[in-house]
Amino acid sequence: MNRVFVSGLGAVSPAGWGVPALRSALAAGEPLPIGFIERPGWERPFHARLVPDPSPRPAFLAHARLRRASPLTHYVAAAALEALGGISLHPALPPRLGLIVCLQFGCVQYSYRFFKEVLEAPATASPLLFPESVFAAPASHLAALLGEVSLVTTLVGDPAVFLQGAALAAEWLLEGRVDLGLVVGAEEANWLRSDAIWQFDHACVPSAGAGCVCLSLKAPASAGVELTALTDAQTCLSSRSRGLAAQLMRQQLPAGSAKELLCDGLQGCRRLDAPELAAWRNWPGPRLSPKRVLGEGLMAASGWQCAAACDALARGDFTAATLSLVGCNQQAIGARFVRAT
Repeated sequence: MNRVFVSGLGAVSPAGWGVPALRSALAAGEPLPIGFIERPGWERPFHARLVPDPSPRPAFLAHARLRRASPLTHYVAAAALEALGGISLHPALPPRLGLIVCLQFGCVQYSYRFFKEVLEAPATASPLLFPESVFAAPASHLAALLGEVSLVTTLVGDPAVFLQGAALAAEWLLEGRVDLGLVVGAEEANWLRSDAIWQFDHACVPSAGAGCVCLSLKAPASAGVELTALTDAQTCLSSRSRGLAAQLMRQQLPAGSAKELLCDGLQGCRRLDAPELAAWRNWPGPRLSPKRVLGEGLMAASGWQCAAACDALARGDFTAATLSLVGCNQQAIGARFVRAT
């Protein structure tokens, strides 16, 4: 079987725009400052870690398809373009791109605006808002921005779906349908999303942004990282709790060593963290928990976990990295990356 390599990484997070900002925040290890999101009719706002405005403003935001697009689309585009930066598989032929955008809440800002207008004044509600409210909007805009994209799809689910996107990208590569597989996980901030998260755990701090990994079969285009294992999707059922799903996922991955990194989804919320804590209680090496610093970014946080783990390997900090994604309510999936040889 052909080997699958990580060729590029991208990130937009409360730490800033780009993987270097993500790396610096995680190296500092201190939770980022908390901002506020106002909820109509409520005196008390929701806490959140928000993405700062880019400085300077990226030139690609002037593209016709992105001028009126949601922040979610801006995050997706920025992370994808960063992951593609500097990749060249052939001097003459542009690579065939496969694009997979993974979302949980999706374009919640435009959805809120659209349905707010529909409820307030149905006769004058703008139909121009609706196309920006659908889940496929960010992938459509990014495909238009990139120009030449062979395959495009959007996956919707809990945060573990990000690794299903990676599995699909690897399948496209191994079938020879694409030369590069871009997998992006993203979310945007809104009081509706914050309220939904607050209902599950008041201590959880929502955040927003995007994370991207670019996969290929070409070792010369590699960032020095190879994807060597993906577990089965251990689904949560009435007879299988999140804790059991996490345990089954853990059993399909190597035991680890003192020189290997575990990048998990712990965020400091006792109830939400309990299944993952139990599954990895005997991990022998160092750990990295991006959500403790960046907040609960849901699908974006899965992208940050992947980008952070692969970035650490590319910099030579570890020999291997294990990625643990225990979703909110659907599944648990894990992956293993190693330094490419």
